[in-house]
Amino acid sequence: MIKLKQLTAAVAVSAAFATSAMAEQMTAVSFGGAYGAAQQKHMIDPFTAKTGHKILFENYSGGIAEIKAQVESGNILWDVVDIEVIDLERACSEGLLEIFPQDTLPAGDDGVAAADDFSEAALANECGVGNIVWTILFAYSNDTIKGGKPSKIADLFDTKTFPGKRALRKRPQVNMEWALLADGVAPADLYEVLSTDEGQKRAFDKLSSIKGDIVWFDSWSQAPQLLNDGGAVMVQSANGRIFSAIQADKKPFEMVWDSHVYDLDVWAIVKGSKKKALAEEFIRFATSSKPEAGMQDVAYGPTRKSSYKYVDKDVLSKLPSAHLDEGVKASGEFWADYGESLGEKFNEWLLK
Repeated sequence: MIKLKQLTAAVAVSAAFATSAMAEQMTAVSFGGAYGAAQQKHMIDPFTAKTGHKILFENYSGGIAEIKAQVESGNILWDVVDIEVIDLERACSEGLLEIFPQDTLPAGDDGVAAADDFSEAALANECGVGNIVWTILFAYSNDTIKGGKPSKIADLFDTKTFPGKRALRKRPQVNMEWALLADGVAPADLYEVLSTDEGQKRAFDKLSSIKGDIVWFDSWSQAPQLLNDGGAVMVQSANGRIFSAIQADKKPFEMVWDSHVYDLDVWAIVKGSKKKALAEEFIRFATSSKPEAGMQDVAYGPTRKSSYKYVDKDVLSKLPSAHLDEGVKASGEFWADYGESLGEKFNEWLLK
């Protein structure tokens, strides 16, 4: 009996060492804040608990510059990235991301095949898998706003009625769209107009009308901070940041849904990752029914139909999917074609 117990213990120790030896580690990057915390809770930690694999979870500010630098230098530091679709098209077309085998995605918890369970947009690009529907809107604080309650995108550009600073992310994306929408361009014509020299000039002229009142920021985490400390009376923000500030921190903020620009975020794999197989395993897990539903914590909608049975009914009205008729779908195709040239024009405009 003693020998049997010793043998059992030895087998257990050997199994533990084997499991430890089999465990891998990779790096995933996303946008931090309440959003990153929700991913940590519902995707990162459960994956580690289930598989034993560890994930170094880091933050970045978006865009493709850092990804491109890693791929071109051959010094790959990241394995999985949460990337906005508005940047995905360009990153994929430039060969900065691996092709993801979408036919390996698991069925939904209700048994529906992944191809039918995911929204069409979530699987529209071969370089990744959509994990949330989100949007960029603007918000104000009831404590600092003057002139009434802003309700439309034109109010963001009306500094006479609503005096004070506006905080915008330092990128042409969304700012160019908002400028044209505020200037009267119909949503259906938006990207057609923006693709012309005249339309781009019109957008820059509209932005110039409030240029002296703009506070620029790089990371979404700065948006609620600027609104809270009075650095700006209106801020551009990912909706989840403001939702979290209202729900968790009880801030007196209000979200304005008019002309919000909605899109998806996608889990993708950096080209040349040495942890490609592990990265694929993580993405399959993270985009399964229940982990996706966890993003309701920050008011981002899942991209799987089967996830909605896990979403609190009180949260449904606060998801971007409940306000699509008030918004505009971001065009990843447009920004893949015009992102580089408009980025250069935008930087030149900033220096004027």
